[in-house]
Amino acid sequence: MALVKKGSRHITVDGTTYRWRLRGRPTYCQGLVWSPLTYAVEHAETPGTTLVVITGRPHPDNWLGAPVDPVLPSGVADSIRAALAGGWTPEKPGPPHLLDRSEGFVARRGPAPGS
Repeated sequence: MALVKKGSRHITVDGTTYRWRLRGRPTYCQGLVWSPLTYAVEHAETPGTTLVVITGRPHPDNWLGAPVDPVLPSGVADSIRAALAGGWTPEKPGPPHLLDRSEGFVARRGPAPGS
C-alpha cells in the first residue's frame, strides 16, 4: 500500500530517496496517550513494502497536552538505516515492515478502550 503523497516529506539516506509521513490526526488511542506515535516510510521512486515506525513518544496532537518531542529527519534516517539492517526491502512488494522503537513509552492510565 502506497503512502498518501499529501503531507509527506522527502528524505535522502545514503543516496536513496524515501518519503515519510506522520498521521495528521491522532488515532483514538494516540489522542488519549494510550499508544505511541507512528509514522510510515516508503521508497520514493519504487514504492514496495512500507516501513511503519512505532516511536516512544506521544502524538503531537494528543488531547491531554502530554509533552512531545518532535520527530526529526535525523531520527527518521536512523530508523531507515535500522530497518534496512533488519531486513526491510523497500522496493519489493510485501506486508508492512514494523520497526518498534517504543521502549520507554509510558501510556497514560485511564479506562481501557471499549469500556
